[in-house]
Amino acid sequence: MKSARDQLTAILHEALAKQECDLVSFTLEHPTQHAHGDFATNAAMIAAQQKNQNPHELATKIVHSILEKKHELLDKVEIAGPGFINFFLSKKYFVDRVSTIRKEGESYGKSHIGKGRTAIVEFSSPNIAKPFTIGHLRSTIIGDAIARLLSFSGYSVLRDNHLGDWGTQFGKQIVALKLWGDEDALAKSENPVKYLVDLYVKFHAEAEKDPTLEDQARAWFVRLEQGDPEAKRIWKMCVDWSMAQFAKLYELLHVSFDMMLGESFFEDKMGEVLQELQNKGLAKESEGALLVFFENEKYPPFMVRKKDGATLYSTRDLATDRYRVQTWGKDVLIVNEVGAEQTLYFRQLFEVEEKLGYVKKSQRVHVGHGMLRFKDGKMSTRKGNTIWLEDVLQEAIQRASSFNPKVAKEVGIGALKYNDLKRESSKDVVFVWDDVLNLKGNSGPYIQYTYARATSVLKKAKEKELSISEKYDRLQDLEITQVEHLLEQFPEVVERAATEYAPHHVCTYLFDLAQAFNAYYADHPILSGGDLAGYRLLLTSAVAQVLKNGLTLLGMQAPEVM
Repeated sequence: MKSARDQLTAILHEALAKQECDLVSFTLEHPTQHAHGDFATNAAMIAAQQKNQNPHELATKIVHSILEKKHELLDKVEIAGPGFINFFLSKKYFVDRVSTIRKEGESYGKSHIGKGRTAIVEFSSPNIAKPFTIGHLRSTIIGDAIARLLSFSGYSVLRDNHLGDWGTQFGKQIVALKLWGDEDALAKSENPVKYLVDLYVKFHAEAEKDPTLEDQARAWFVRLEQGDPEAKRIWKMCVDWSMAQFAKLYELLHVSFDMMLGESFFEDKMGEVLQELQNKGLAKESEGALLVFFENEKYPPFMVRKKDGATLYSTRDLATDRYRVQTWGKDVLIVNEVGAEQTLYFRQLFEVEEKLGYVKKSQRVHVGHGMLRFKDGKMSTRKGNTIWLEDVLQEAIQRASSFNPKVAKEVGIGALKYNDLKRESSKDVVFVWDDVLNLKGNSGPYIQYTYARATSVLKKAKEKELSISEKYDRLQDLEITQVEHLLEQFPEVVERAATEYAPHHVCTYLFDLAQAFNAYYADHPILSGGDLAGYRLLLTSAVAQVLKNGLTLLGMQAPEVM
């Protein structure tokens, strides 16, 4: 079944063509006040401006042409103001739409805007031998939701966890392990990564007293890049311990990846990039380092090789995207979900990649998230100035067990995810436990509770042998409510969230739908609805399906009991 927007667009183009107004570009939006209809368009005003006609007169002709066709989609069409046209959808359309949701099930809301295209979504990307902190939570949650949205919108999506497993920090880690570490104690440690982090923190503390430690670290990283066996051995040990911890956390978060090509994978691919930069005259040496300078000093210089010959993450990122384009095609969409503090860096990176001919504009996207901070730092274990993600996840599960221990994991993890995703990703998040796990406000548990309520009603109906009406012909008896209007809009919301890389649109929608259904539940008897029970069960079934579809897009579970 075509959406109302698609049908109205076709109807308007036909009516405009009849008035010899071809190829008019117009808007078709939902009015803020329902009294102004389900959709409003400026088509007559745009066409009148092009044809130098009176917009109200042209709108009258367009409306007359539409009404002549007696479309089942429409209940009425009105002219507002200087020439806006307001459309009111029919009861039949809404009832058919609700039936369509039941038929399409998990596919309802899907689109084909990305059909035929591959999208690589890079997210999470923690550093090896460093803490997987609460700070990594945002990239992991937002990136996962964006990948789900793009996949639901027709893209062939590849999820890439571009691990930080290369760089000068490994030189520091090697020095710290050799000077103060004990490999036997590390192997026996309950949390090897925390052991490594303690060593890393100690290195920085000692380096303030003895700056030569930094020189030793740089020397060890150069040895690592040159393939020194001892450096490689320690590096591999750090990677293995970290990956084991990451796997547990991703399983808890219900997040998966198609590839984990860390920075080390591109170790042998950076030389070609550096050579290409120099051959094309894009990079120049300055005081022994290799940098890209931008025209008119648009951005600060972009370093791609240090004066000691060591590479940087900029070098590895260039090699990464060169590899991606060569492997998955020149048209591949590449999305990086990384903190907003990296905005300047990504602008530099994208411009260099465009100059190299790797990508075109809009083919590279940076979704930058704001900072996450706690109102009360005492609620979680700290290591130095670090809040470990594992501690926060376990705390969420423990707190959620007060609702129902059987679904504590689904509710606790879902609450954390929703608390992050309900805001624009660029905004900072102040983390407050009472808000996260609220059953009444705009929270994950509230959405999940509403889904559980809807499924509970359907179970009781089955027990009472009440049937869901697949169709309902007594339209005169029906009251079309906010619930039907919102259900109709779900595909549009998903498409907007996907094109803007903005999961918060889905959260806002789910909260509105949950509120509308709970109000409907309070005012409209469902199981005791008499002749209307069949339709009301159909509507309840549609609400449950759309809530579940939306929760899935956010990477959240939909428990049937709360």
